[in-house]
Amino acid sequence: MHGLYLVTPNWDDTDRLLSVTEQALQAGPVALLQYRHKEAGPAQRAEQAAALQALCRRHRVPFLINDFVDLCQQLDADGVHLGGTDAEVGAVRAQLGAGKIIGASCYGDLPRAIAAQQAGASYVAFGGFYPSRVKQYAVTTPPAILGQASEVIRVPMVVIGGMTPHNAAPLVAGGAHMVAAISSVYQAESVAQAVDQFNALFA
Repeated sequence: MHGLYLVTPNWDDTDRLLSVTEQALQAGPVALLQYRHKEAGPAQRAEQAAALQALCRRHRVPFLINDFVDLCQQLDADGVHLGGTDAEVGAVRAQLGAGKIIGASCYGDLPRAIAAQQAGASYVAFGGFYPSRVKQYAVTTPPAILGQASEVIRVPMVVIGGMTPHNAAPLVAGGAHMVAAISSVYQAESVAQAVDQFNALFA
């Protein structure tokens, strides 16, 4: 797991969501794609997740679902991402088995990341590092955490929160394996160019 980690926006327009996602996957490579729509109802969530998973399968991109472990099982998705108030990593690992990807939000909390790794997380996510147009959280994660984490964390490290190709560059240089992006890709004038610029950080 290395490179651009694409996370979907809260778009109710499924056709638009699929169209922009396909542009990004065609531009690729994309390391992972996470379906995240906190405001969707169960029917809409299932419809959008199934359509996105089909798209990811065509482009051979692992597909993760934010939070909803049952939906991951229902679709046989590639994994889930768990936030700080979601289910425990160890319990979800036991539920999904060894073959699924499980990501864990760790914010600026290195002990939380260590615990997630020990519990079976496939990757840990740090942030927010910068103000986000999508997610509301305290921008309190210091870049120095990546250097500290690299001494004890053996799974890939993701950086999140207001990521652009420009401001993500020092974090990649500091040890980040993946950069999670929403608005910088989905709201870009050129989706393909945005994907290219993120991937250039890992060239």
